[in-house]
Amino acid sequence: MRYDGRVAAVTGGTSGVGEAIARAIAAEGAAGLTIAGRDSARGERIAAELSAKGCPTRFLQVDLYRAEDARSVVLRTVEWFGRIDALANCAASTERSTLDETTPELFDRMMAVNVRAPMLTMQEAVRDMRRRGEPGAILNIVSVAARGGQPYLTAYAASKGALATLTRNVAHAHRFDRIRVNGILLGWTDTPHEDAIQRQAHGAGDGWLAAAEAAQPMGRLAKPDELADLAVLMLSERGGIMTGSLVEYAQDVAGCTD
Repeated sequence: MRYDGRVAAVTGGTSGVGEAIARAIAAEGAAGLTIAGRDSARGERIAAELSAKGCPTRFLQVDLYRAEDARSVVLRTVEWFGRIDALANCAASTERSTLDETTPELFDRMMAVNVRAPMLTMQEAVRDMRRRGEPGAILNIVSVAARGGQPYLTAYAASKGALATLTRNVAHAHRFDRIRVNGILLGWTDTPHEDAIQRQAHGAGDGWLAAAEAAQPMGRLAKPDELADLAVLMLSERGGIMTGSLVEYAQDVAGCTD
């Protein structure tokens, strides 16, 4: 049980990758867990389910565009459970926009949710860990778009590039506090949100997933549950001394072409 006695918080914990990571942390024996998101009905249902299985879990409804909501993820966790040992920043805005389509308002919204919110949750988590003088671990779900991204991901790619740099900066700043900070550069992943984006933004039909998976080297897209296994490892003591690492979880190899 890699989380026995430890307390964790997960943003974006009501669906997709965030939900999978939250469920994996709970299954590993966490002493307390906060899942933060926008869907209150689903969040409360997941929290009740995980609590019934033995992991005390609280749901916190947040809009991460609001700075005070971002801070509250950690502040409420400490209020509820007395501490925070692990933080997973999984929530993100994935709005599409080319350079020409990116308005100042869209860009500011993307940076607020995808960069400022993780900065604020990390800030509060590090404060609690340092106050107690105990080690901790933080994981940021980044994206392979941090490499540059597609033309229709201008603002999103910029935000994920910033988050990748922020991850390494915080890792370097707090390594002597024994606070490990790492990121996962996630590739194309099969989630409910991705299905919605494909249909709404790209006009995809019911067969889009089968076609997309058939074209992948491994014959499928990444799945949230398998990513959660890696996330739990990185957040737990089994992550060893690794800090400042940006692990690519994708099927294309950066810098290589066919």
